[in-house]
Amino acid sequence: HSHVLLFDLDNSLLPYQTDWKKYHNYDVIVDPDQDDKATEIKLTSFERPHMRAFHYSWSAFFIAFFIWFAISPLLSEIRDDLRLTKGEVWTSSIVGVGGTIFVRFLVGPLCDTVGPRVLFTIMLIAAAIPTACTGLVNSATGLAILRLFIGIAGGTFVTCQYWTSRMFTKEVVGTANALVGGWGNLGAGVTQLIMGSALYPLFKVLCNDDSELAWRTVCIVPAVVA
Repeated sequence: HSHVLLFDLDNSLLPYQTDWKKYHNYDVIVDPDQDDKATEIKLTSFERPHMRAFHYSWSAFFIAFFIWFAISPLLSEIRDDLRLTKGEVWTSSIVGVGGTIFVRFLVGPLCDTVGPRVLFTIMLIAAAIPTACTGLVNSATGLAILRLFIGIAGGTFVTCQYWTSRMFTKEVVGTANALVGGWGNLGAGVTQLIMGSALYPLFKVLCNDDSELAWRTVCIVPAVVA
């Protein structure tokens, strides 16, 4: 809210409060008493700010899962080529999830100060860089460190939920959060199919059946998408 001072007829100062709004017309029904949050979810709409934020939220979360789980279908090949034990691979998985937990503790307060949109972008880029560097891994330690930084992508769950919570009223925000969270999580399963059944076999063909070169290069795709 902004305040301006107006003069009355007696030349005395009176405080007058005005509301500044970036948007005056919405594509959805809003509740002025709840900071113009939407009271409905129109899935076919992509209009700003409510439904645009809704679709950006779940799609960005979907992409986050794409880079977070991109390496999972390749672990058997990585283990054989680097001669790792099952325990070392398992440790890298634990580190990847553990790093996500720590990131989520940081992201919550940052959403309150920076906002979810900018933070979402920063986190996707930050996680995309180590994803693109998957081909540089040569040891168990390197794999664990790599997955630790890729785990940044898992922290986007907080920004995803925060963004939609700011856009919808208490009557529908639960449904909105469930939709964006569910559709985003779908990225984990889709990634298994895309990476394991499509991209990796394709790169293996392009690399003249060199499986090691294939897994070292294929993760560039999800990194570019992010």
